[in-house]
Amino acid sequence: MTSSFSKPRLLTIGATVALLVAACGGGGASTAPTVAPTAAATEAPSAAASAPASAAAGGPAAWVPDPTLLTAAKAEGGLTTIALPPTWCDYQDLLSGFTSATGIQINNLNPDGSSQSELDAITANKANKGPAAPDVVDVGLAYGPKGVAAGLFAPYKVAGWNDIPDSAKDANGYWYGDYYGVMSFEVNTSVITTLPQDWSDLLNEPANSVALAGDPTGSNQAVSAVWAAGIGTGGSLDNAQPGLDFFKQLNDKKIFVPVIAKSATVASGETPIVLAWTYNALADRDQLNGNPPVTVVVPKSGKLGGMYVQAISAYAPHPNSAKLWMEWLYSDQGQNVWLKGYCNPIRYDAMVKAGTVDPTLAAKLPDSSGAALPTLDQITKANTVITTGWPTTVGVTVH
Repeated sequence: MTSSFSKPRLLTIGATVALLVAACGGGGASTAPTVAPTAAATEAPSAAASAPASAAAGGPAAWVPDPTLLTAAKAEGGLTTIALPPTWCDYQDLLSGFTSATGIQINNLNPDGSSQSELDAITANKANKGPAAPDVVDVGLAYGPKGVAAGLFAPYKVAGWNDIPDSAKDANGYWYGDYYGVMSFEVNTSVITTLPQDWSDLLNEPANSVALAGDPTGSNQAVSAVWAAGIGTGGSLDNAQPGLDFFKQLNDKKIFVPVIAKSATVASGETPIVLAWTYNALADRDQLNGNPPVTVVVPKSGKLGGMYVQAISAYAPHPNSAKLWMEWLYSDQGQNVWLKGYCNPIRYDAMVKAGTVDPTLAAKLPDSSGAALPTLDQITKANTVITTGWPTTVGVTVH
């Protein structure tokens, strides 16, 4: 995968339990709000204006793999991941860091895959122990329970299990939250001279200027963007239809570009405004490095975030390597790599208290406030409304 947007793991509805990150030019450090209980949608607490003192005083220690688990994992001969784009939450460093620490080589399947494609890969390879069978998945929140219901996951509780909020994990260890972020506008300012500050501003942009980072009939990132637009223009966490109506307006005005946006289309000006998770947009901004200049804006209304979850395949060819991978991801060092990629790691609150958050990385995390925290039920209903309603309401294929 060559783009921070190419992960249409932009998961088919995946996740939006979340947090909203305010202005994205870097800004003050953020104390990540605790993930809300799934019983009711709430608003996330305001973020701290600067890095916590405990974080500033410490930092993460290097991860030391459990020797017994490491030996068992090495005997398996490898690890197969799926749908992990290098620039998504800085997975490039997580992948290379794991191999460096363990000596285990990683086969990363289909970096551009969706959450559904990850579950499909497990299903299709139940009897296959070859390189096409994934050991682990990183999917949207809704795909955690979906995978459990289909019998696709194996339970496992990482060493930092107690640091993961109860609302962000399966009680039996079949899936567990990993990181979260917020929907935002990524804007090529060499093409767009007046920055949109809210969803309604997009209706005044030039023709062929606004795009999604995925197909809204099968991509969580795209579904979440449509939902957020609806929340910002008269809808709510319980009413996603206004999002479809908003995109119909964009399409009727010829403002919407039915192209799956990637960093290359942002740079060329083919998709000068892209709706994407903050961490993807910020990674893109860094990657483009001013050529062209990119500004990331969190809209004033309709703030909607998303959480993703990890799970181990019940049919994993390398089950011990899968467990070791999870220990790496949820270690202090691994969590700080996600932080480096502008993602709020799920153990952030506990790490702040322990002083194991890298203060330099914490200072770069966008400030967070005013989070909309939908329930899993709200997510599921919104996904159904948007994925089934897009063809009839908006009537354009995104490809």
